[in-house]
Amino acid sequence: MDRPALTRLDDCPAPAKLNLFLHVVGRRPDGYHLLQSAFRLIELADSLSFGIRHDGLLRRTNIVEGVPERDDLVVRAGALLQAETGCRLGADIRVDKRIPMGAGLGGGSSDAATTLLALNRLWQTGLDRKTLASLGLRLGADIPFFIFGRDAFAQGIGEDLQPLVLEPAFYVLLSPGVSIPTREIFAAKELTRDSEAIKITDFAMSTCRNDLQPVACSRYPAVQDAIDWLSQQAPARMTGSGSCIFAQVASESEASRIIEHCPSKWRAWKTRSISCHPLLDWV
Repeated sequence: MDRPALTRLDDCPAPAKLNLFLHVVGRRPDGYHLLQSAFRLIELADSLSFGIRHDGLLRRTNIVEGVPERDDLVVRAGALLQAETGCRLGADIRVDKRIPMGAGLGGGSSDAATTLLALNRLWQTGLDRKTLASLGLRLGADIPFFIFGRDAFAQGIGEDLQPLVLEPAFYVLLSPGVSIPTREIFAAKELTRDSEAIKITDFAMSTCRNDLQPVACSRYPAVQDAIDWLSQQAPARMTGSGSCIFAQVASESEASRIIEHCPSKWRAWKTRSISCHPLLDWV
């Protein structure tokens, strides 16, 4: 249908994620790395707004520093949805960034997932969650998780997801002020690629790690400095391919106390876990 009843969707959240652990357990013949991870959704989120266009064009209506419009995953996600469904509608898309880029928090992937969920609803293309996740995987390995919409134990290249039940938690996030290209870390010769696979029943924060962290720390000393400082307050590690560091804390007041003492050269903030993606019921 070319003229659905809805013409706009405003303030659509795109939440960040944490990798509570990340192990590299192998590599496929095509070069993609085989991973195991625990993905956790958190309150920190970008916000996106969508308005229908009837000329078929996809336009990002605001500037996102460092991301040309043609390369933005939200534009590419909309174009892929058009191509797969034959939809002749377009959209104006505004992306209000709150998630730091190059931080390992999944901001770009989450924006793309929210775009697929929102345009599927706005354009009434009628795709189910599994199909949307398959489309997302063609753009980025983290996108299926955000469409899955719940904390998950991830395997494969990140697309094999099992629900993971986790207790609510508060976190301190610390950004050391560097942006780390994911490709650089995964291409590093020194990256461990043969970690022993674990079972979902064996997952425990105390026994897991991030295999990408040593590579990132060796190439970006600010990351190691941030880990060393935050580890004095609570057990800390890097999320994703970095550069953001996180630590689980006992309470919001404890998070506030740590942030108050954070060196001014870094950005620190608090967040809490969320039980599911805010747009979970849209498909």
